[in-house]
Amino acid sequence: MGRRGTYLRRLAAVLTVAAALATGGCMKYGPIPQETFDYPLGDNPEGVFILCEGNFMYGNATMSFYLPSTGELQNEVFARANGMKLGDVAQSMTLHDGVGYVVVNNSGIIFGIDPETFLVRKVIRGIGSPRYMLFAADKAYVTSLYEPRIAVLDPATTQPVGAIDTGDHTSTEQMVVVGNRLFVTCWSYDDTVLVIDTATDTIEAEIEVRPQPRQMALDAHGKLWVLTDGGAEGQTRQAPALYRIDPATLAVEREFVFRIGDSPKGLCVGVDGETVYFLNEDVWRMAADAEELPAQPYIRAHETIYYALGVDPHSGDLYLGDAIDYQQQGVVYRFSAEGVPLDTLRVGITPTAFCFR
Repeated sequence: MGRRGTYLRRLAAVLTVAAALATGGCMKYGPIPQETFDYPLGDNPEGVFILCEGNFMYGNATMSFYLPSTGELQNEVFARANGMKLGDVAQSMTLHDGVGYVVVNNSGIIFGIDPETFLVRKVIRGIGSPRYMLFAADKAYVTSLYEPRIAVLDPATTQPVGAIDTGDHTSTEQMVVVGNRLFVTCWSYDDTVLVIDTATDTIEAEIEVRPQPRQMALDAHGKLWVLTDGGAEGQTRQAPALYRIDPATLAVEREFVFRIGDSPKGLCVGVDGETVYFLNEDVWRMAADAEELPAQPYIRAHETIYYALGVDPHSGDLYLGDAIDYQQQGVVYRFSAEGVPLDTLRVGITPTAFCFR
Protein backbone atom coordinates (compact mmCIF):
# COMPACT_ATOMS: atom_id res chain seq x y z
CA MET A 1 0.00 0.00 0.00
CA GLY A 2 3.07 2.28 0.17
CA ARG A 3 2.92 5.74 1.72
CA ARG A 4 -0.86 5.88 1.57
CA GLY A 5 -1.11 2.62 3.53
CA THR A 6 1.35 3.89 6.14
CA TYR A 7 -0.59 7.14 6.44
CA LEU A 8 -3.89 5.32 6.91
CA ARG A 9 -2.43 3.04 9.56
CA ARG A 10 -1.03 6.04 11.46
CA LEU A 11 -4.30 7.91 11.14
CA ALA A 12 -6.21 4.90 12.49
CA ALA A 13 -3.83 4.65 15.43
CA VAL A 14 -4.22 8.36 16.24
CA LEU A 15 -8.00 8.13 16.05
CA THR A 16 -7.99 5.04 18.30
CA VAL A 17 -5.90 6.78 20.96
CA ALA A 18 -8.01 9.92 20.73
CA ALA A 19 -11.19 7.91 21.17
CA ALA A 20 -9.75 6.12 24.19
CA LEU A 21 -8.68 9.38 25.77
CA ALA A 22 -12.03 10.98 25.16
CA THR A 23 -13.91 8.00 26.54
CA GLY A 24 -11.56 7.62 29.49
CA GLY A 25 -12.19 11.20 30.50
CA CYS A 26 -8.50 12.02 31.07
CA MET A 27 -8.47 15.11 28.85
CA LYS A 28 -10.06 17.41 31.43
CA TYR A 29 -7.68 20.27 32.08
CA GLY A 30 -7.80 23.24 34.39
CA PRO A 31 -8.73 23.63 38.05
CA ILE A 32 -11.51 21.55 39.56
CA PRO A 33 -14.05 23.68 41.43
CA GLN A 34 -14.47 22.63 45.04
CA GLU A 35 -17.88 21.73 46.38
CA THR A 36 -19.14 21.25 49.91
CA PHE A 37 -20.54 17.87 50.95
CA ASP A 38 -22.03 16.91 54.28
CA TYR A 39 -23.32 13.39 54.83
CA PRO A 40 -23.36 13.15 58.63
CA LEU A 41 -23.18 9.67 60.05
CA GLY A 42 -26.14 10.35 62.32
CA ASP A 43 -28.53 11.11 59.47
CA ASN A 44 -27.35 8.63 56.81
CA PRO A 45 -25.12 6.09 58.53
CA GLU A 46 -25.04 3.41 55.86
CA GLY A 47 -23.22 5.04 52.98
CA VAL A 48 -21.18 3.12 50.40
CA PHE A 49 -17.89 4.34 48.94
CA ILE A 50 -17.28 3.00 45.44
CA LEU A 51 -13.68 3.14 44.21
CA CYS A 52 -13.18 3.19 40.46
CA GLU A 53 -9.59 2.38 39.58
CA GLY A 54 -9.57 4.08 36.17
CA ASN A 55 -6.93 3.25 33.56
CA PHE A 56 -3.30 2.52 34.39
CA MET A 57 -1.11 5.61 33.76
CA TYR A 58 -4.12 7.81 32.94
CA GLY A 59 -4.62 9.28 36.41
CA ASN A 60 -8.41 9.00 36.11
CA ALA A 61 -9.33 7.06 39.24
CA THR A 62 -12.50 8.31 40.93
CA MET A 63 -14.64 7.81 44.01
CA SER A 64 -18.42 7.66 44.16
CA PHE A 65 -20.65 7.80 47.23
CA TYR A 66 -24.04 6.07 47.40
CA LEU A 67 -26.84 6.18 49.99
CA PRO A 68 -28.86 2.95 49.76
CA SER A 69 -31.59 4.40 51.99
CA THR A 70 -32.48 7.07 49.42
CA GLY A 71 -30.82 5.86 46.22
CA GLU A 72 -28.77 9.06 45.97
CA LEU A 73 -25.50 8.68 44.05
CA GLN A 74 -22.72 11.25 43.89
CA ASN A 75 -19.85 10.60 41.46
CA GLU A 76 -16.27 11.95 41.63
CA VAL A 77 -16.79 13.14 45.20
CA PHE A 78 -13.05 13.17 46.02
CA ALA A 79 -12.21 15.54 43.17
CA ARG A 80 -15.25 17.72 43.75
CA ALA A 81 -14.62 18.03 47.50
CA ASN A 82 -10.85 18.60 47.31
CA GLY A 83 -10.38 20.36 43.98
CA MET A 84 -7.90 17.72 42.78
CA LYS A 85 -8.02 14.31 41.16
CA LEU A 86 -7.75 11.12 43.17
CA GLY A 87 -4.81 9.82 41.14
CA ASP A 88 -3.66 6.75 39.23
CA VAL A 89 -5.34 3.40 40.03
CA ALA A 90 -7.52 3.49 43.14
CA GLN A 91 -6.95 0.14 44.84
CA SER A 92 -8.69 -0.15 48.21
CA MET A 93 -10.25 1.72 51.11
CA THR A 94 -10.64 1.07 54.81
CA LEU A 95 -12.30 3.01 57.64
CA HIS A 96 -10.60 3.44 61.00
CA ASP A 97 -11.24 5.80 63.90
CA GLY A 98 -13.32 8.24 61.88
CA VAL A 99 -10.99 8.39 58.85
CA GLY A 100 -11.36 6.72 55.46
CA TYR A 101 -7.98 5.62 54.09
CA VAL A 102 -7.94 5.49 50.29
CA VAL A 103 -5.00 3.61 48.77
CA VAL A 104 -4.02 4.85 45.30
CA ASN A 105 -1.61 2.24 43.99
CA ASN A 106 0.29 3.64 41.02
CA SER A 107 0.39 7.15 42.50
CA GLY A 108 2.08 5.71 45.60
CA ILE A 109 -0.15 7.63 47.97
CA ILE A 110 -2.76 7.04 50.67
CA PHE A 111 -5.32 9.74 51.40
CA GLY A 112 -7.06 9.88 54.77
CA ILE A 113 -10.44 11.50 54.19
CA ASP A 114 -13.32 12.64 56.36
CA PRO A 115 -16.10 10.09 55.63
CA GLU A 116 -18.78 12.77 55.99
CA THR A 117 -17.30 15.60 53.89
CA PHE A 118 -14.76 13.64 51.76
CA LEU A 119 -12.09 16.26 52.55
CA VAL A 120 -8.48 15.10 52.85
CA ARG A 121 -7.24 15.07 56.45
CA LYS A 122 -4.09 12.97 56.14
CA VAL A 123 -1.61 12.06 53.39
CA ILE A 124 0.75 9.06 53.52
CA ARG A 125 3.64 8.77 51.06
CA GLY A 126 6.83 6.76 50.73
CA ILE A 127 5.37 3.27 50.19
CA GLY A 128 6.05 1.83 46.76
CA SER A 129 2.85 0.71 45.01
CA PRO A 130 0.70 0.41 48.16
CA ARG A 131 -2.17 -2.07 47.91
CA TYR A 132 -4.08 -2.57 51.17
CA MET A 133 -4.10 -1.03 54.64
CA LEU A 134 -5.14 -2.78 57.84
CA PHE A 135 -5.25 -1.64 61.47
CA ALA A 136 -4.39 -4.19 64.16
CA ALA A 137 -2.52 -4.43 67.45
CA ASP A 138 -2.22 -0.63 67.75
CA LYS A 139 -0.46 -0.46 64.40
CA ALA A 140 -1.28 0.10 60.76
CA TYR A 141 0.06 -2.29 58.12
CA VAL A 142 0.36 -1.48 54.41
CA THR A 143 1.19 -4.05 51.73
CA SER A 144 3.04 -3.34 48.50
CA LEU A 145 2.98 -4.69 44.97
CA TYR A 146 6.72 -4.35 44.35
CA GLU A 147 8.55 -4.01 47.68
CA PRO A 148 9.76 -7.01 49.76
CA ARG A 149 8.39 -5.50 52.95
CA ILE A 150 5.17 -4.56 54.70
CA ALA A 151 5.15 -1.02 56.05
CA VAL A 152 4.28 -0.56 59.74
CA LEU A 153 2.81 2.82 60.73
CA ASP A 154 1.75 4.54 63.92
CA PRO A 155 -2.05 4.71 63.51
CA ALA A 156 -2.29 8.02 65.37
CA THR A 157 0.29 9.89 63.33
CA THR A 158 0.41 7.60 60.25
CA GLN A 159 4.18 7.95 60.40
CA PRO A 160 6.37 4.88 59.71
CA VAL A 161 7.63 3.04 62.78
CA GLY A 162 9.11 -0.01 61.09
CA ALA A 163 8.73 -2.61 58.38
CA ILE A 164 8.35 -6.37 58.10
CA ASP A 165 10.94 -7.89 55.77
CA THR A 166 9.22 -10.43 53.50
CA GLY A 167 12.39 -11.69 51.81
CA ASP A 168 11.74 -13.32 48.45
CA HIS A 169 8.05 -12.46 48.68
CA THR A 170 8.08 -9.19 46.76
CA SER A 171 4.34 -8.76 46.26
CA THR A 172 2.09 -8.63 49.33
CA GLU A 173 -1.64 -8.13 48.95
CA GLN A 174 -4.64 -8.60 51.23
CA MET A 175 -4.44 -8.99 55.01
CA VAL A 176 -6.60 -10.54 57.70
CA VAL A 177 -5.88 -10.46 61.43
CA VAL A 178 -6.88 -13.33 63.71
CA GLY A 179 -5.87 -12.89 67.35
CA ASN A 180 -2.17 -12.03 67.39
CA ARG A 181 -1.58 -13.33 63.88
CA LEU A 182 -1.58 -11.33 60.66
CA PHE A 183 -2.24 -13.39 57.52
CA VAL A 184 -0.96 -11.88 54.25
CA THR A 185 -1.34 -13.17 50.70
CA CYS A 186 1.72 -13.01 48.45
CA TRP A 187 0.14 -12.50 45.08
CA SER A 188 2.13 -11.61 41.97
CA TYR A 189 4.17 -14.64 40.80
CA ASP A 190 3.95 -16.17 44.27
CA ASP A 191 2.15 -19.03 46.03
CA THR A 192 2.33 -18.22 49.72
CA VAL A 193 0.25 -16.95 52.63
CA LEU A 194 2.48 -15.38 55.27
CA VAL A 195 1.69 -15.78 58.97
CA ILE A 196 3.06 -12.85 60.99
CA ASP A 197 3.24 -12.45 64.76
CA THR A 198 1.85 -8.96 65.44
CA ALA A 199 3.66 -8.76 68.78
CA THR A 200 7.07 -9.01 67.15
CA ASP A 201 6.21 -8.22 63.51
CA THR A 202 8.12 -11.26 62.34
CA ILE A 203 7.11 -14.09 60.01
CA GLU A 204 6.39 -17.20 62.06
CA ALA A 205 5.11 -19.49 59.29
CA GLU A 206 4.25 -19.76 55.60
CA ILE A 207 1.32 -21.61 54.05
CA GLU A 208 1.89 -22.83 50.49
CA VAL A 209 -1.10 -22.76 48.16
CA ARG A 210 -1.68 -22.73 44.40
CA PRO A 211 -0.28 -19.84 42.33
CA GLN A 212 -1.21 -16.28 43.13
CA PRO A 213 -3.29 -16.16 46.31
CA ARG A 214 -4.94 -12.78 46.47
CA GLN A 215 -8.15 -12.43 48.45
CA MET A 216 -9.06 -13.60 51.95
CA ALA A 217 -12.06 -13.57 54.27
CA LEU A 218 -13.08 -14.88 57.69
CA ASP A 219 -16.30 -16.82 58.25
CA ALA A 220 -18.48 -17.02 61.36
CA HIS A 221 -16.53 -20.04 62.62
CA GLY A 222 -13.20 -18.23 62.52
CA LYS A 223 -12.02 -20.10 59.43
CA LEU A 224 -9.77 -18.31 56.95
CA TRP A 225 -10.76 -18.47 53.28
CA VAL A 226 -8.11 -17.85 50.61
CA LEU A 227 -8.73 -17.54 46.87
CA THR A 228 -6.00 -18.06 44.24
CA ASP A 229 -6.19 -17.10 40.56
CA GLY A 230 -3.96 -19.81 39.07
CA GLY A 231 -1.11 -17.63 37.86
CA ALA A 232 -0.37 -14.68 35.62
CA GLU A 233 0.00 -14.48 31.87
CA GLY A 234 3.33 -15.92 30.82
CA GLN A 235 3.33 -18.44 33.66
CA THR A 236 2.43 -22.10 33.39
CA ARG A 237 -1.21 -21.87 34.34
CA GLN A 238 -2.64 -24.02 37.08
CA ALA A 239 -6.22 -24.44 38.13
CA PRO A 240 -7.26 -21.74 40.63
CA ALA A 241 -8.42 -22.86 44.05
CA LEU A 242 -10.39 -21.76 47.09
CA TYR A 243 -9.02 -22.80 50.49
CA ARG A 244 -10.49 -23.10 53.94
CA ILE A 245 -7.75 -22.87 56.57
CA ASP A 246 -7.78 -23.21 60.34
CA PRO A 247 -5.92 -20.07 61.51
CA ALA A 248 -5.11 -21.66 64.87
CA THR A 249 -3.35 -24.77 63.53
CA LEU A 250 -2.57 -23.37 60.04
CA ALA A 251 -3.93 -26.61 58.58
CA VAL A 252 -5.64 -26.56 55.18
CA GLU A 253 -9.06 -28.08 55.87
CA ARG A 254 -10.43 -27.95 52.32
CA GLU A 255 -9.10 -27.22 48.85
CA PHE A 256 -11.80 -26.47 46.28
CA VAL A 257 -10.22 -26.65 42.80
CA PHE A 258 -11.65 -24.79 39.80
CA ARG A 259 -11.10 -25.59 36.14
CA ILE A 260 -8.02 -24.35 34.31
CA GLY A 261 -9.06 -21.15 32.56
CA ASP A 262 -11.49 -20.08 35.29
CA SER A 263 -10.88 -16.64 36.81
CA PRO A 264 -12.38 -16.55 40.30
CA LYS A 265 -12.14 -13.31 42.27
CA GLY A 266 -14.11 -11.05 44.60
CA LEU A 267 -14.08 -13.36 47.63
CA CYS A 268 -16.51 -12.18 50.33
CA VAL A 269 -18.37 -13.62 53.30
CA GLY A 270 -22.05 -12.88 53.86
CA VAL A 271 -23.29 -10.72 56.71
CA ASP A 272 -24.05 -13.81 58.83
CA GLY A 273 -20.61 -15.29 58.21
CA GLU A 274 -22.20 -18.57 57.08
CA THR A 275 -22.11 -17.92 53.34
CA VAL A 276 -19.11 -17.52 51.04
CA TYR A 277 -19.44 -15.52 47.82
CA PHE A 278 -17.10 -15.22 44.85
CA LEU A 279 -17.13 -14.25 41.19
CA ASN A 280 -16.31 -16.51 38.27
CA GLU A 281 -17.99 -14.57 35.46
CA ASP A 282 -21.26 -15.17 37.34
CA VAL A 283 -21.88 -14.75 41.08
CA TRP A 284 -21.51 -17.93 43.12
CA ARG A 285 -22.25 -18.70 46.75
CA MET A 286 -21.70 -21.67 49.01
CA ALA A 287 -22.16 -22.56 52.66
CA ALA A 288 -19.15 -22.09 54.91
CA ASP A 289 -19.28 -25.82 55.76
CA ALA A 290 -19.66 -26.97 52.12
CA GLU A 291 -17.72 -29.99 50.90
CA GLU A 292 -17.59 -28.98 47.22
CA LEU A 293 -17.96 -25.99 44.93
CA PRO A 294 -21.53 -25.04 43.94
CA ALA A 295 -22.90 -26.56 40.74
CA GLN A 296 -25.03 -23.59 39.69
CA PRO A 297 -24.40 -19.82 39.89
CA TYR A 298 -26.39 -17.72 42.33
CA ILE A 299 -26.73 -14.67 40.05
CA ARG A 300 -26.07 -15.09 36.34
CA ALA A 301 -24.08 -12.41 34.59
CA HIS A 302 -25.88 -12.76 31.24
CA GLU A 303 -23.98 -10.36 28.94
CA THR A 304 -21.96 -8.93 31.82
CA ILE A 305 -18.74 -10.23 33.34
CA TYR A 306 -18.60 -8.99 36.90
CA TYR A 307 -15.30 -7.38 37.92
CA ALA A 308 -15.79 -6.63 41.63
CA LEU A 309 -17.96 -7.82 44.51
CA GLY A 310 -18.79 -6.34 47.89
CA VAL A 311 -21.20 -7.38 50.65
CA ASP A 312 -22.83 -4.71 52.81
CA PRO A 313 -22.10 -5.72 56.44
CA HIS A 314 -25.31 -3.99 57.59
CA SER A 315 -27.91 -5.31 55.16
CA GLY A 316 -26.20 -8.21 53.41
CA ASP A 317 -26.86 -6.58 50.03
CA LEU A 318 -24.48 -7.49 47.20
CA TYR A 319 -22.70 -4.84 45.12
CA LEU A 320 -21.40 -5.98 41.74
CA GLY A 321 -19.03 -3.89 39.65
CA ASP A 322 -19.14 -4.14 35.85
CA ALA A 323 -16.13 -2.63 34.05
CA ILE A 324 -17.85 -3.02 30.63
CA ASP A 325 -14.96 -2.22 28.24
CA TYR A 326 -12.59 -0.57 30.77
CA GLN A 327 -12.89 2.74 28.89
CA GLN A 328 -16.36 4.08 29.52
CA GLN A 329 -18.07 4.66 32.85
CA GLY A 330 -18.68 1.39 34.66
CA VAL A 331 -21.86 0.15 36.30
CA VAL A 332 -22.59 -1.12 39.81
CA TYR A 333 -25.54 -3.43 40.34
CA ARG A 334 -27.04 -3.76 43.81
CA PHE A 335 -28.85 -6.98 44.74
CA SER A 336 -30.48 -8.07 47.97
CA ALA A 337 -28.98 -11.03 49.82
CA GLU A 338 -31.82 -13.05 48.26
CA GLY A 339 -30.61 -12.14 44.78
CA VAL A 340 -33.33 -9.57 44.01
CA PRO A 341 -32.18 -6.61 41.83
CA LEU A 342 -32.45 -3.34 43.77
CA ASP A 343 -30.55 -0.62 41.93
CA THR A 344 -28.27 0.18 38.99
CA LEU A 345 -25.58 2.84 39.38
CA ARG A 346 -23.48 4.48 36.67
CA VAL A 347 -20.13 5.29 38.24
CA GLY A 348 -16.52 5.83 37.11
CA ILE A 349 -14.14 3.76 34.99
CA THR A 350 -13.66 0.19 36.28
CA PRO A 351 -15.42 -0.02 39.67
CA THR A 352 -13.07 -2.17 41.71
CA ALA A 353 -13.74 -1.85 45.46
CA PHE A 354 -16.48 -1.02 47.96
CA CYS A 355 -16.15 0.39 51.46
CA PHE A 356 -19.18 0.47 53.75
CA ARG A 357 -19.39 3.09 56.50
